[in-house]
Amino acid sequence: MNVNNVMADLERKHPGESEYLQAVREVLESIEEVYNAHPEFEKAKIVERMVEPDRIFTFRVTWVDDAGEIQTNIGYRVQFNSAIGPYKGGLRFHKAVNPSMLKFLGFEQTFKNALTTLPMGGAKGGSDFDPTGKSDAEIMRFCQAFMLELWRNIGVDTDVPAGDVGVGGREIGFLNGMYQKLAREYHTGVLTGKGMTWGGSILRPEATGFGALYFVEHMLAKAGKSLEGKTIALSGFGNVAWGAAKKATELGAKVIAISGPDGVVYNPNGMTDEKINYMLELRASNRNIVAPFAEKFTDATFTPGKKAWSVKCDIALPCAFQNELNEADAKELLANGTWCVAEVSNMGCTPEAIHTFQAAGILFAPGKAVNAGGVATSGLEMTQNCMHISWSGKEVDEKLHFIMESIHEACVRFGQQPDGTINYVKGANIAGFMKVAQAMLEQGII
Repeated sequence: MNVNNVMADLERKHPGESEYLQAVREVLESIEEVYNAHPEFEKAKIVERMVEPDRIFTFRVTWVDDAGEIQTNIGYRVQFNSAIGPYKGGLRFHKAVNPSMLKFLGFEQTFKNALTTLPMGGAKGGSDFDPTGKSDAEIMRFCQAFMLELWRNIGVDTDVPAGDVGVGGREIGFLNGMYQKLAREYHTGVLTGKGMTWGGSILRPEATGFGALYFVEHMLAKAGKSLEGKTIALSGFGNVAWGAAKKATELGAKVIAISGPDGVVYNPNGMTDEKINYMLELRASNRNIVAPFAEKFTDATFTPGKKAWSVKCDIALPCAFQNELNEADAKELLANGTWCVAEVSNMGCTPEAIHTFQAAGILFAPGKAVNAGGVATSGLEMTQNCMHISWSGKEVDEKLHFIMESIHEACVRFGQQPDGTINYVKGANIAGFMKVAQAMLEQGII
C-alpha cells in the first residue's frame, strides 16, 4: 500500500470531504508499515474496502415548530463497518453535520469500538438540526420525525445508535419512545444512553469523561507521573466535559478552565460538587454559552472570545468538537508549560497540532483511545439489556476500568518506539486496525 496513492483515489471520489479524508490519512500513515508486512491484507484489498462505509442512509426530516411553521432538515446514518459486530455509534444533532463529518466519525468509531474488546462495529449518524434555543416540545417533534425515517434500519442486533453532540438523555428518550411505537418491539437495547427507569446503565452519562481520566491516569503512571495536584484545562461544558471534570476532581487534579463558543471561564480554585452539577444545568439550558458559570461563581472569571488553551495548565483535554485545537493553540499550550494533551473529543486536534505536540516530546493520546469509555459503557448497557439485568455502579466501573487499562496496554504494545517512548497515535491505530482487518480477512470478500 502506498498512502498517497490511496488518498489520491479517495480525494478523486470524495472531493471536499476534508474531515473524512483527514481521519483516513492519519490512520493509513500509522499503519502503512504494518500493513505492508502482511501481503494477505494487500491481496484482499483490506484498506480499499475498509475506508468506504458499508452504506449511507440519507433522508428528509420534516417537523413543525412551536410557531406552527414547517421545518425541514436532513438526517443521516452511516453504517461503516460490521466485521466485528453490529453497527454502533452515536447520533449528532448540530448545524455543521454533513456526510464528511459523519463518515470521519464512523471511520474513527470502527477502530475505537475494536479497541474496547467488545464485539461492536462502527457507525455514526445525525442531522443538521440545531437544538440551540429549541423548546422541549420542538426537540421531541424533531426526534420523532427523525426516527420515523430511521427505524427500519436499526435494531438490537443490527445497528444500535447512542447520543453524541446535541443528543443527550432527553433526545434518546424521545427517539426510543418513537422507535417502540413504530416497531412494536419493547426490547430496551436498540438505543443506548437511556434513562435508568427504562433500561439505562449506571455510569453511562459519566462514562466518556470517566474513561478518559482512567486512560490519562495510566498514561501518566507509565511516564512516572500522577494526576494528584495537576492543573487541567477542559474545552466544552457538556456531558463529556462534565464527566471529565468530575473524575479529574475525584482523582485529585484541579480543573481550572472550561470553555464554550462564547469564551473561556478561568476557575483557579478548581471544581466543587456545586460547580460540576451546574455544568449540566448550563448544557440543559440550550443556550450554548458558558459565561453564566462566572456569574454564578464569583471566584471564576469569564473572558469572551478565548479558548481553554489560553489558560496555563499541566494537562489539556479537548472535550468539545473535532479540530478544536489547532497549531497556534498547541504552541500556546507548550509556551505555557503544558506537558500532556489527551483528546476526549473525536479528532479534537488538527494534524498540525498533533505534530507540534509530538515534535515537542510531550505526552499525547488520540480520541479513539482516550474517549472509548463512552462507547464501551454503551456496549455494557447493550449486554445488560440482552440479559435483562442491571449491574451496580461498582460492577460497571470495574468493567470500565478494565477496558481502559486494556486499551492503554494495546496502545503501549503497538506504539512502543525504539527510544522507549510511546507513540499513542500509532499504537491506537495499529491495534484497532489489526483487529478489524483480521476479521475482514477471515470472513471473505463481501
